[in-house]
Amino acid sequence: MEDYNKIIESLGVKFIKSRNIRILQPIRIKNFYDVENTLLILYNGEVSFGEEATHAEVGDMLFIPGGKMLSLTYGNADKPKIVTNEEFMTHRELYFEPNMDSSRIGQVENSFGLVAFEAKVFDSVNFFTSLDIPPFLIKRDDKLAHMLNEILREDMSDVLGKGRVIKIKTEEIVIEIIRYIIKNRLFVEQLATNSTYFKDPRLIDIFAYIKDNIGGDLSNKVLANVANVSEDYVGQYFKMLTGINPQDYIEYQRMEAAVGLLRTSKKSIRAIGAEVGYKDTAYFCRRFKMMFGIPAGKMRRRESLMNL
Repeated sequence: MEDYNKIIESLGVKFIKSRNIRILQPIRIKNFYDVENTLLILYNGEVSFGEEATHAEVGDMLFIPGGKMLSLTYGNADKPKIVTNEEFMTHRELYFEPNMDSSRIGQVENSFGLVAFEAKVFDSVNFFTSLDIPPFLIKRDDKLAHMLNEILREDMSDVLGKGRVIKIKTEEIVIEIIRYIIKNRLFVEQLATNSTYFKDPRLIDIFAYIKDNIGGDLSNKVLANVANVSEDYVGQYFKMLTGINPQDYIEYQRMEAAVGLLRTSKKSIRAIGAEVGYKDTAYFCRRFKMMFGIPAGKMRRRESLMNL
């Protein structure tokens, strides 16, 4: 239990968004993908996920770790319109309608609520992504559902201190998800295994260096100097402790930083690519679309279109 407490203490949690959505027509997104963690609660209607089309019951919550691609169906699964992630992100106003009335949360037909958030170890490593766990259902959990609904209500309001309240509630949600995993013995082996790398200061130094130099030289030679190990060994060392090779981890961090800049700045695609370490804009755009299933420009348009 001490190791789990250390994990929780190391986590930096950041609220990204909350939404209450009415499903306008049944759709299946065959390659849904997002960098943030998402906790979704089904209020009314149908939601299913995965190749086996696992159904959520009303009141159930679906947890989708950031960085996990999956098939996701909103509405009746018998005859949904099948779309790509790119089409969904570009035209989601055809499929979703936001509810902005806090008194109607949970009362709208064919609706769900969601909270999206980051949870990073030492503000560097995406915790749930690092566990390599699949999306999973949380069967009726009144405490967790109440927290999610409170965030929705706060986010729809314009009251003093709402940002602070949302931050606290989001941190509580992360703790409850970890408690649920441990209590129900879901992926506990991954939790125990991955907790070991939090104890190695050299790896923590690498994480911090990557974060602070995301647009610079992050070759294995540079990382080896940071960790004070040989260049030949640093890749093996990193993968042994994290389960991923350093260059794959770096690309994910760079793309995640690019998404953040697309959402929060008006910088050009070329400037954003350069800022996160890609000198070749065309290569950056190819890698971005390969990872997210949508061009960088359309990602920005999606964010400004409906704020969904």
